[in-house]
Amino acid sequence: MNPSEHNDLLAQAGAILVALVDPVTEKPYLMANQVEGALSWVDGRLQVRVRVGYPVALVAPEIRERILAALTPIAGATAIDVDVQSHIESHVVQRNLPLLKGVKNLIAVASGKGGVGKSSTAVNLALALSRHGARVGLLDADIYGPSIPQMLGIGGQQPHSPDGKHIDALRAHGIALMSIGFLVDAESPMVWRGPMVTSALEQLLRDTLWGELDYLVVDMPPGTGDIQLTLAQKVPVTGSVIVTTPQDIALLDARKGIRMFEKVGVPILGIVENMSMHICSNCGHAEPIFGEGGGEALGSDYQVPLLGKLPLDLRIRVGLDAGQPIVASDPTCAISQQYLDIALKVAGAVAARARDTSHKFPKIVIE
Repeated sequence: MNPSEHNDLLAQAGAILVALVDPVTEKPYLMANQVEGALSWVDGRLQVRVRVGYPVALVAPEIRERILAALTPIAGATAIDVDVQSHIESHVVQRNLPLLKGVKNLIAVASGKGGVGKSSTAVNLALALSRHGARVGLLDADIYGPSIPQMLGIGGQQPHSPDGKHIDALRAHGIALMSIGFLVDAESPMVWRGPMVTSALEQLLRDTLWGELDYLVVDMPPGTGDIQLTLAQKVPVTGSVIVTTPQDIALLDARKGIRMFEKVGVPILGIVENMSMHICSNCGHAEPIFGEGGGEALGSDYQVPLLGKLPLDLRIRVGLDAGQPIVASDPTCAISQQYLDIALKVAGAVAARARDTSHKFPKIVIE
């Protein structure tokens, strides 16, 4: 193949990749200004280098096959090498808010009410992001009812302070962790007023030595109070994930959570419908005991994607009680695959966000 034919093939390949949409981000794999650096000839082989904004440890082969399938019809007998790389960037929403040291993206997992499985979702989401190849941390921001230490099997441990000012994050199942539960007696009630709670949360966030993280998942307390507002006003939150069950009461409170984040300028990355189906442990029969279609309707009303529907399954509860979340203890089972799918969608939603930090932070008016 002569140089002219080389150039023609490069141009055709570039046009295909600019038009080829990544189903994870719903954007092209390459922008027009990236083509020149992504395509080259090496020893008579077409070299394609694609960088995506989410972790690819589990999905790189699938991406590679999709690109090869698109390019093979124009390549003929030319060999093609596809190199898929992950390049996770920081995405900040609120203007003039500095990033947490070492943390690229902060994802708040929230719910309008308690009892919908928000903490179990946050734990397994964090572990799923880690299995995809990301560097992940998890903050238990439920000051009044910290449950993450037990769910991850390290309750009773205490973090170390290297300098008397900062604390080292603990680690379990490959992720960095921090919780007020590591610092207080598990049986002592947190009799704190709002300002004390928000101060403690900020200290946990900023004084913890997280290391270098692609994502910090924050397990929020239920509701729309001080802690949520503190996160939205003082911490660079990339986006939030709303957890709900299909029942009408939970959906009413989930709507309040969505509206609260909208008012303070934090984007909603998606909705997780938890306890969507009850799976009988004896016969495997699935029954929607909390109702059907609630997550879809909520997402449709607010133009927010439904990230996934998780079952009410005994194995999820048993694993968390034992400190062995299902994504860590049985990563190949169907439920873990659902968490992995949700995690990839969350990472894709983050990657699809613009890095524009010029948004004016809204003023909250109490009427």
